[in-house]
Amino acid sequence: MTAAALSKLLGKNLDITLVESETIGTVGVGEATIPTLHLFHQLLGIDEREMMSYTNATFKLGIQFENWKAVDDSYIHSFGAAGKDCWACNFSHFWVKGRQLGIHYQIGDYTKEHLGSREGRFAVSPRSERTHAYHFDASLYAKFLRALAEKHGAKRVEGKIEQVQLNHHTGHIDALRLDSGKLLEGDLFIDCTGFRGLLIDQALHTGYDDWGHWLPCDRAVAVQTSKGEDPVPFTRSIARESGWQWRIPLQSRTGNGLVFCSHYMNESQATEQLLANVEGEALIQPRVIPFRTGTRRQHWNKNCVAIGLSSGFIEPLESTSIHLIQRSIVRLMTLFPSNGIVQADVDEFNILIREETENVRDFVVLHYKLTDRQDTEFWRYCRGMQIPDSLALRMQVFEESGRVYQNGTELFGESSWLQVLLGQGLMPQTYHPIVDMMSNDELARFLSGIRTQVRATVDTWPHHMEFINHYCKARTE
Repeated sequence: MTAAALSKLLGKNLDITLVESETIGTVGVGEATIPTLHLFHQLLGIDEREMMSYTNATFKLGIQFENWKAVDDSYIHSFGAAGKDCWACNFSHFWVKGRQLGIHYQIGDYTKEHLGSREGRFAVSPRSERTHAYHFDASLYAKFLRALAEKHGAKRVEGKIEQVQLNHHTGHIDALRLDSGKLLEGDLFIDCTGFRGLLIDQALHTGYDDWGHWLPCDRAVAVQTSKGEDPVPFTRSIARESGWQWRIPLQSRTGNGLVFCSHYMNESQATEQLLANVEGEALIQPRVIPFRTGTRRQHWNKNCVAIGLSSGFIEPLESTSIHLIQRSIVRLMTLFPSNGIVQADVDEFNILIREETENVRDFVVLHYKLTDRQDTEFWRYCRGMQIPDSLALRMQVFEESGRVYQNGTELFGESSWLQVLLGQGLMPQTYHPIVDMMSNDELARFLSGIRTQVRATVDTWPHHMEFINHYCKARTE
């Protein structure tokens, strides 16, 4: 992603080399995205139909959370806006009063992406909002972007990094020595070496803030299975005894994984549990991936910028990893050190990326903390754990006033926070007084009108797989 973006948008003025080794595997389990990826694709001029066909992709309208609030309970966090806001408050205030009046429609009935998810329908039109995302093969997506990067002048060098050479006076990175003996000098180094953090951590010793006390899962076991029924337009997140299972449908297969806490479940138990709860035949051997949730103390240190897993990791519950990669790339391009590294730009980059990362962290922690489950030791820990003050404030504000507190420009908007807060069982005690400017009959007509519009739109959408076959059927070669 980084090489493709820099070469396409800044490449005429840069000499870009990508060091990569065919002998080092990729994590390759992150197959779900969120709608912000459209912005990245627009910057790079990527055609949606071509990309989806190449990467075996399906559409994603949200995530279905099963067993999170309670066993056998389910809700969907969909993309798109819920209802219609007014200048003083968001739509949820009208919805809350409607419930008090006996209008008991779920919040998702006021969101077309939510209804489309439940009914397995979707379509893209030239005039439609880009509120959808994708499930795709991450390895094929990388190949797709590699071709784009090389087309715009990025040079790929095969090899492993054996040594990171530092400048004795400045502490900056001067060069990388590969296993072939080749020496690669540079002015700016982007660390995309994954959890190892070969440059940012092993060479520069940047430091890491561990968030495992808030996000206790530290392992994932992943497996691909053959295609079962037609793919649904949403990711499934199924809470288990000591973690949760994902199910991500592609056009020709399904991605599966179990994220778990090794303190409560060992790797053999996790693998056994995952294989007992998948559909279709396993296409590969299950693979266990250890991880540590948290963030680098600096994402940009000296002349090295960490992007992706090398910069930190928030588990894949809300499919945010690719988004955070994208945000780092865009921030780097806006603050690009074309005339040498300026510390003020480095500081701004680190402040902004840290803030965005912490906002995402809080949203993910919310799913674990706000639960009625006490049936296992893992869930009792999550329910009782201390949480960041920033998240505690959001929960308090919502419960006491119905307002969704927003912290600057953050990834997840009011609709996302609203759906998860309600889905996990937190109901506001009151609503904004401006709602009472409507009579009860006016409010009922207002709510009914939105539901009718949502239903009318979704009724025009074809079945999800029917539209895929027409729009972006996977390549057969």
